[in-house]
Amino acid sequence: MTEVTKRILVTGGTGLVGRAIEKVVADGEGQPDEEWIFVSSRDADLTSSSETKALFERHKPTHVIHLAAMVGGLFKNIRSNLDFWRTNIHINDNVLHSAYESGVQKVVSCLSTCIFPDKTTYPIDETMIHNGPPHSSNFGYSYAKRMIDVQNRGYSEQHSRRFTAVIPTNVFGPHDNFNIEDGHVLPGLIHKVYLAKQSGSALTVWGTGKPRRQFIYSLDLARLFLWVLREYDEVEPIILSVGEEDEVSIREAAEAIAEAMEFRGELVFDTTKSDGQFKKTASNAKLRRYLPGFQFTPFRKAVKETCAWFNANYANARK
Repeated sequence: MTEVTKRILVTGGTGLVGRAIEKVVADGEGQPDEEWIFVSSRDADLTSSSETKALFERHKPTHVIHLAAMVGGLFKNIRSNLDFWRTNIHINDNVLHSAYESGVQKVVSCLSTCIFPDKTTYPIDETMIHNGPPHSSNFGYSYAKRMIDVQNRGYSEQHSRRFTAVIPTNVFGPHDNFNIEDGHVLPGLIHKVYLAKQSGSALTVWGTGKPRRQFIYSLDLARLFLWVLREYDEVEPIILSVGEEDEVSIREAAEAIAEAMEFRGELVFDTTKSDGQFKKTASNAKLRRYLPGFQFTPFRKAVKETCAWFNANYANARK
């Protein structure tokens, strides 16, 4: 019998990415020397330093995947930039410092492509994070996430800790937040298509449909998280994304969802609503240098699987 030498604590363990990691581990990609512990806000309030410290004392992790965050879509960010800044700064500082104090060997935190400068050249890469202000629509969340990179470098330089971070592009999949008002664009569209199909009405998409995004399926991201945890030893973050050639417009995403859900109605674009950032094309060249053969799930296949999950779990997923 293999001895457990890694106790891996996953904060935000019941969210989109946490559930995906849990599934990938359960489906055979965990290793015999690993014990996985998935925790949520019910287990500890990570904005509280004392509760965070108690969580680490209780589980004694050797490794941490830090996913917990206050998150939301474009319009929630615009309304609450200060809340996003304060909440995420508290969570991140408490988790990283508790990890340091309790002797955790490695932490992998989750950033976002929205941390990159609004005015920049494309494609963006890992060296460009701090080159200018992020987009004004979500500056609170973006700056709070950037500070994880600053702290990681500090713990490395001062205490020789292996704290790093990944930067996924737009993540989607089962267990997403499908709230139309506060969720991200893809799950929001899935819910909208479902309702439009039920009522026989047109599908109204907020904005022009022209902005372009790279979407990564949560199960693909989960597999990449396992590789980062086990193999990636740089402090500098790494972008986890499909290639630039796989970028799709919001219109194309809406059409893929309509096809997957067999919606035959009209698509209407409400141009009175903000588009947000037009594009934030990210380079996955660094990832490809490490993992040239990694196979991403094709976008339409991943959309179809996500829509099927949403239809099967509508009562809970719509909340």
